[in-house]
Amino acid sequence: MQWTPQGPSEPVPPPLPPLPPTRVDFTGDRTGFRKMVTKGAMLELATFGFYRFWLVTDIRRHLWSNTSIDGDAAEYTGRAKELLIGFLVALAILVPIYVAYFLVGIEFERWKGFASTPLFIAFYAFGQFAIFRARRYRLTRTVWRGVRFWMDGSGWLYSLRAMLWGALVFLTFGLALPWREAALERYKMRHTHFGDLRGDFEGNGWEFFKRGWWLWLLSPIAIVIFPLAPFFYAEFKAREWRWWLNGLRIGGVRLSSELPHDAFYGLYWKMIGWWVLLSTLFGFYVTGATLLLAKLTGVPAEQAFGPGHAAKSIPMLVAMVIGYLALVLAMNIIMRVYLQRDLWARVLETVKVHDIGAAADVRASGELASALGEGFADGLDVAGF
Repeated sequence: MQWTPQGPSEPVPPPLPPLPPTRVDFTGDRTGFRKMVTKGAMLELATFGFYRFWLVTDIRRHLWSNTSIDGDAAEYTGRAKELLIGFLVALAILVPIYVAYFLVGIEFERWKGFASTPLFIAFYAFGQFAIFRARRYRLTRTVWRGVRFWMDGSGWLYSLRAMLWGALVFLTFGLALPWREAALERYKMRHTHFGDLRGDFEGNGWEFFKRGWWLWLLSPIAIVIFPLAPFFYAEFKAREWRWWLNGLRIGGVRLSSELPHDAFYGLYWKMIGWWVLLSTLFGFYVTGATLLLAKLTGVPAEQAFGPGHAAKSIPMLVAMVIGYLALVLAMNIIMRVYLQRDLWARVLETVKVHDIGAAADVRASGELASALGEGFADGLDVAGF
């Protein structure tokens, strides 16, 4: 027997439309950030640079906590003490290498030029290892909605890949750079996880090459004509950021960005303007200090401005050191405001997150990584942010 329902059948509901992309919001206060980095720079000066571990931690906490996705802010859980210990451990490894090279250079003076080649290769390998491990550290200290990012993979294998790609870039006069960046980023993202979601990178070298081939072609002109160099670099970085963001994937979540090619022009030119202004003020300061000391000591002005006078005069040396430290302090503050905070905000205002629902049910996974990679990056001056 077959039963037929009475009355009209209910229509099948249409499929739900895809959710609109989610914007990334940054709410950090610029004035508060400037005060924080100003105080931190002065404490760096007072502590001979050791306060930078605390300052970097404060900067990351400020940027992370004021960056919200779908209404939830990120959290940075790293500690300055971890960075300090990682730096000291890395220093204990790097210092003997420097000392050994110095002793070899004294003992075998005629081989010194040859010995610098393996030293450069060793430090380049260490630097690439540090970049990978530092990224692992920062990810494991980044939490969103109670779930931590993390990384697996081998830092030394990444270093080997980077060295091989670096050799290819050198042999092709930089032409292979887009493919190098795509390959290395793909390796890093495929070892990046958010809880139990695995990352990926879908950007490719050809796409990057099409975005900036003319910059590569005209780069010799920018080297010769210095005022063009910041323009070229700002153009390149904007195109690189947009290419990188559009290629990121975490599980079913993807990013997109419409960052304009001229997004960083103002930031880099402001940096140049500040540098010119502060350098001019430093020149006036040195001139005024020299004239003042010449008047107080009775030294003729011609002699005071003569070559080698500053090296013989302790008061003049002290005055120049004070002026130089003030110049470096001011530039550090300006760089952190423009090239960290303002660049961060400029990029995030163009970012959209698609299919954020794919990250709604994520299980926590992964383990914390040590800060040794950050220490190597700091010691080799390859630290990223």
